[in-house]
Amino acid sequence: MQTIQLKISDKIYDKFILFLGKFSSDEVEIVSKNQEFISTKEYLQKELDEIESGKAVFYSQEELEEKLDKTLRNYENNL
Repeated sequence: MQTIQLKISDKIYDKFILFLGKFSSDEVEIVSKNQEFISTKEYLQKELDEIESGKAVFYSQEELEEKLDKTLRNYENNL
């Protein structure tokens, strides 16, 4: 199966999707990729790479709460 990427005008988008819907799923599959999806995928891949390489830093629940409390105190003092 081949994959293509198209830009479809908002004016005809609904008609185009309706047209594609006439094909069976083994003939045409709609693969949605928007910029937000691509950005999120890239971010998550980088995070996964960092974890797998052993470079990621993990915190316990208690450590996280301490860091959050410290951050909140710093901001409260700046008000």
